This record gives sequence, structure tokens and C-alpha cells, in this order.
Amino acid sequence: MDVQKLFAERIGGATFGTTNEIYKFEKIKRAKAAARAARPEVELLDFGVGEPDQMAPAPIRRALKKAVDDPANRGYADNGIREFKVAAAEYMATFFGVTGLDPDTEITHSIGSKPALAMLPLCFINPGDVALVTVPGYPVLATHTRYLGGRVVKVPLRKENGFYPDLNAIDPAVLERAKLFYVNYPNNPTGAAPSESFFDSLIAFAQRHNILIVQDAAYATLVHGREPLSILSRPGGKDVAIELHSMSKSYNMTGWRLGFVAGAPRIVQAYAEVKDNVDSGQFKAIQWAACAGIADRALADKIRKHYERRLRKMVRVLRRVGFEARMPGGTFYLYVPAPKGAGTVTFATAEEASQHLIRECSISTVPWDDCGPFLRFSATFESKGPADDARVIAELEARLLKAGLRF
Repeated sequence: MDVQKLFAERIGGATFGTTNEIYKFEKIKRAKAAARAARPEVELLDFGVGEPDQMAPAPIRRALKKAVDDPANRGYADNGIREFKVAAAEYMATFFGVTGLDPDTEITHSIGSKPALAMLPLCFINPGDVALVTVPGYPVLATHTRYLGGRVVKVPLRKENGFYPDLNAIDPAVLERAKLFYVNYPNNPTGAAPSESFFDSLIAFAQRHNILIVQDAAYATLVHGREPLSILSRPGGKDVAIELHSMSKSYNMTGWRLGFVAGAPRIVQAYAEVKDNVDSGQFKAIQWAACAGIADRALADKIRKHYERRLRKMVRVLRRVGFEARMPGGTFYLYVPAPKGAGTVTFATAEEASQHLIRECSISTVPWDDCGPFLRFSATFESKGPADDARVIAELEARLLKAGLRF
């Protein structure tokens, strides 16, 4: 059998698996392996990890241990236990002031945000339809739009616009075919947090052009110096937006794979119908565990403060070295313009700067070149505890100073 003739064109067709193209994160992986092999005695400082460095809070873990032994939880969850939907509605009211969400019609669970983003195009995209997606950003909704024969139009997030999309710059001809607009605030990787005025302008834009806003709120509770904000809390938001929330970042439950979507009943119904044909729901015990903490603001605030303390220390160090760094509005990322060189070496892209830092300094970051060369430093680095954070960050400063970076 010639299996190469069987692959779908959407993943490369007859050329699938035969190209030499190496993607960004594979390049980072290879560079880290090379750095460890070249300097096995040197600790690799990994500021490129995009997932929490700590365990889920104790009340959530205790609830899981209890629920996993309950035979009532052994079966399929389908579209989720009602108790989790009720807890999700309480979370929306506690954190964002979004009251009155019907847990039976306006909320349903997801096995994390990623599958929800993958399924939403199945609800709306026909061949030739357009999905607007902000870049730099998470590519899943765009990938599945292309799989379905839709067209992806990238909307840049530029520093001069506060890392918000310039809605007036989008081609009117594109808007005539656009159905979905993916946004992510607080934003990965830029760290920009939403404002009421931005969400209001986005809502008016969606109403004007009959476009559904897909607001990926994975970092919704990780905001600094301001209150958390949901697009569903703004006038008209529920009419034009569906919001995706995740337990991964807010409650250190990344590997547990649990989240929910919230919005107008018909939109939630469409997602739930597609989901019924894709999965059979997340393990009920995990949903019960989330119920023990999802609406507990003290738990989420403790996690947020952990990252905020680290971010402030990182900002001071990066500024001393020469980076243009400032506290983000949200997330656990610092998004900074990449250096232009190190010593006699010149960097044409952020990726070249990132590769140099890994291979020569054993410092891992994530490069972004979509809208200018930037590096993302994450506050999720590994340490032995709060007292060890200072050592890791001091070592980061020492290595960066020694690197002789030019800006």
C-alpha cells in the first residue's frame, strides 16, 4: 500500500512527513538539547515554558481524590455534569460580575480550550468563509478553519496600538465573508489585558458586520493592577461573543484538561452538538474537583500573586540588561523587543536571537516575528521555591550581561 497517496491535502497530502521544514518549537527543543550536550554542568534556565510551575491547589486535589473513588463518576460525562456548569456560572459572577448565566443553556464544559477552539469552526465555517485571527497568537482555530476550506485572515497586534487589533484597518471585502473573529485577552504572548472600551468597540464591530467574537479567556484571572474583565459583562457582549475559560492557568490544572464555553444559548447549543460527535466528556471526577475551587477567588489570587512577584523581579533584571520591559496587564509573560545582536553577532530575527541565547547562554525564550522581532519570557520557570526564585533570576541577569547584548 502506498500510504503517501492517502493523506489529506489539509495536512500535506503526498508530501506529508517528507519535508525538511522545522517548526519554531522543534527548533527550540533541538537547541536546548544541543546546549545541554555542550555544557552538561550548566543549568538551562527555561523561560520559554507556557504552563504553570506549581500543582493545583490542595482543595481541588483533595476533591479529586474523593471523587475518583466514587463509582457514580465512572461513566461518560457527555456534555458535562450540571454541578460543574453551576460552579462555572458562580465563577463568572464572582470574578467578572456576569450574573444570570443559565448553566443549562448558556454554559457547557470542554476538555480544555484547545478542543473547543478546534470544534467551533465546525459549527460555522463553510468553504470560502473567513475567520479573522489575531497574530501573534494561538493557531488552533485558524488551523481548523483551513482544514474546512475556510480562509484565515491575520489581524496584527502591534505595539503602537497597545497590542489591540486595528479594527478600522480590516478590508471591508474580507468582512463581507467573515464569520468568526478570534481574540485572546489577556493576550498570549503580548501580555496585553482587555479594557472596557476595547471590548465595547469589539462588540460594536461584531454587531455591525454580523461576526461572532471567539474570546479565548484562558488567562482571565491573571491580571495585574486591575480587575478581571469578561466580554460577556459588557452591554451586548453575550449577543455577539462566545467566551472560552480554562482551569489550566487560573488553577494550575494544565494537564487535567478542563474548561467551559459560555455565551448565547444557540451558540452554546451548536458547540455542544458538534462536541457530542467528537468526545464523550471529561472524567466526572475532574469536574467535581474543579467545583471545589473554581469560584474561590482566594485560590486564584494566590496563584496570580505568585506570578506577579516573579514578573516584577524579571522586569527589573531585564531593564538593567537593556531590554525594554514593563509589567504586562495580564498573563505570566513578558513580551519584549528582541536584541539586535550579541558581541559581534547580529540578529536578523527574534528566532536568531532566541537560538543564540539557548545555544550560547543556556537561556530559553520563545521568539515571535509576526509583527516585529520579540522574545517572550515566562514567569513559569522552574525553581525549588520562592527563596530559589532570586537565585534563578540573578543567574539570568549574570548570563545576559555576559552575553553583551546590543539593542
